[in-house]
Amino acid sequence: MSSKYGILLVGGGRTHQENYAVQFATDPRCELIAVTDEADVEPRRAGWNQELAERLGVPLLPDLDQSLTRADVHIASVCVEFERRARVAIRCANAGKHLYLDKPLATTNEQAARLVAAVHRAKVNSQMYSMLRMPWVQGAKRLVASGQLGDLVGIHCDLHFAKGRSGTADLNRLRKEHFPPRRFTFLDSKRELFTTGVYSIGLMRGLGGRPVRRVYARTANYFFREHQRNDVEDFAAVTLEFEGGLVGTLSGGRIGWLSHPASGPMRLYLIGTRASQLVDASRPRLEVYGDAPAWRPGPPHPEDPMGFWRSTTEIMGGVRKFTWTTMQAATQSDPSFFVDCLETGRESDMSAAEGAEILKVLLAAYHSAATGRPVELA
Repeated sequence: MSSKYGILLVGGGRTHQENYAVQFATDPRCELIAVTDEADVEPRRAGWNQELAERLGVPLLPDLDQSLTRADVHIASVCVEFERRARVAIRCANAGKHLYLDKPLATTNEQAARLVAAVHRAKVNSQMYSMLRMPWVQGAKRLVASGQLGDLVGIHCDLHFAKGRSGTADLNRLRKEHFPPRRFTFLDSKRELFTTGVYSIGLMRGLGGRPVRRVYARTANYFFREHQRNDVEDFAAVTLEFEGGLVGTLSGGRIGWLSHPASGPMRLYLIGTRASQLVDASRPRLEVYGDAPAWRPGPPHPEDPMGFWRSTTEIMGGVRKFTWTTMQAATQSDPSFFVDCLETGRESDMSAAEGAEILKVLLAAYHSAATGRPVELA
């Protein structure tokens, strides 16, 4: 085993860095070096960066460029706002640091192409976070590889997050999508196709092993006033036509805390020429019922009503749904898989190049939703 990999956390609290940092820290091959960011970030972001540094017991280095000169930094975990992500990641790659990237990795195809070029030029490794390491997804991959289903001809993915107080959207207001998307970062909501569809498209590309050629999509507002107020979707449905005739469909979004006994439906329907199979993240499971009061969410955090972040959820008492307990064995964390790739000198199956291909599909889906027509991909 090699010496420890120094991890520079680029971006702090109120991001998924709160999760990635813990996962890197629990890998004995890694050592957290510091939290850093661009020197001119707004005061609120600087404060959240400081909060994470204090929670982790590491220093806050307020100047990204100076931080990247450190010889003890080997991996930059880049988890800044969507609009800044590619720009910051390129600076990290140019400094010779391996990249662990939050998803999606950019907001335009041009940004993504520049990032992929920087990774190639610097000869560094890269990985975008995905669900590929989760037990149910690994099971689906083994099933497809076994040949039991025959040739894969169809995939459907349901992926919804059961968080937020739903039932507040005005259902009389029909959503009209616009393209290109004008903004991605909000305090109280997210573009749910952008942030959940990235998982589903990554899963289907990984299982199908072929590129997407045509995209047809719809976006809508069904659940949350926060999304509606920010003119972003809380639900999306997408059809993907892959090269070779494989058809993929997905539904994705955020559906509210009380809509599901666990974290939300996450399942794949795999249709083959010989057989079909449902793969469900919540199966097998143990279901527990008793005379205890039914679970109810606590008051929402005023700055995070959707429960996006670990820190704000903990402040408000956490989310402890207890009816379902999944029985699937734990697997390797996504950051640890990336370290494995570095140790063995192989490219990740979710490299920046793959992330850029997924982004093309996501942006084509927004284009389709805005025009009401299918969009062809070269």
